[in-house]
Amino acid sequence: MYNELKNPFEQEVIGLIPAAGKATRLSPLPCSKELFPIGFGASSKDNNLIPKVVSHYLLEKMRLAGITKAYIVIREGKWDIPAYFDDGSILDINLAYLMMGLPFGVPYTLDQAYPFVQDAIIAFGFPDILFKADDAFDQLLAYQAAKKIDVVMGLFPCKRSRKADMVALGDDRRVERVIIKPRETNLRFSWAVAVWTPVFSRFMHEYLSAIEEKAARQPELFVGDVFNAAIQRGLKVEGVPVSDRPFLDIGTGDELLEAVKRGVAQVDW
Repeated sequence: MYNELKNPFEQEVIGLIPAAGKATRLSPLPCSKELFPIGFGASSKDNNLIPKVVSHYLLEKMRLAGITKAYIVIREGKWDIPAYFDDGSILDINLAYLMMGLPFGVPYTLDQAYPFVQDAIIAFGFPDILFKADDAFDQLLAYQAAKKIDVVMGLFPCKRSRKADMVALGDDRRVERVIIKPRETNLRFSWAVAVWTPVFSRFMHEYLSAIEEKAARQPELFVGDVFNAAIQRGLKVEGVPVSDRPFLDIGTGDELLEAVKRGVAQVDW
């Protein structure tokens, strides 16, 4: 089914996925968190049902948007991820793997790909988050192409703000600020996917280089922190609701249990 899809955008779009975390909230696990089975899919060989790992859903949505190339950034010891996905043939997508460098948070993990993706449009997602909206990346890419925005964030309604990055929206979908896991908030939306241009990739690379010494002495840096820095610098950052349902983050036990129950029941995300 994927072979017929074409990327309609003139500039190359590359998927970028961070998979270097230690999953300490779920440990011990028998596999990398990104390979935890959630539900089932049909085998391409005989159409029998086979287990479907959590990160498959994200890659599948990227492929549905016409994306044919993606980088997954891993750390030492997570060799089961490339062993499972191999070259990406299971999804008809070209996959390559990079090794995490500095262990200061997801932005530094993503920056490992900078030499390879600096001139491309980036489609970003977390491999341990499940969400409805098969057209999420289609929506974001179309919006970015139409409005020439530096960063377009995919927004979801959120009821568990203490576990999420909440997004403060101003007029015309402009993002005013990302608030990391607030204790209390009146904000409605969180984000889980994004599309950005080489302008933001270059900004993030230079910003991370400038704060590297400081980052080594502080708690983990989040992607939302870099978005905030980009907004302060004057980059155009906007948010687009892509689903009317909250996402599920299987990085915590309660949401992992919910995801497994939905997957076994073959419930639509």
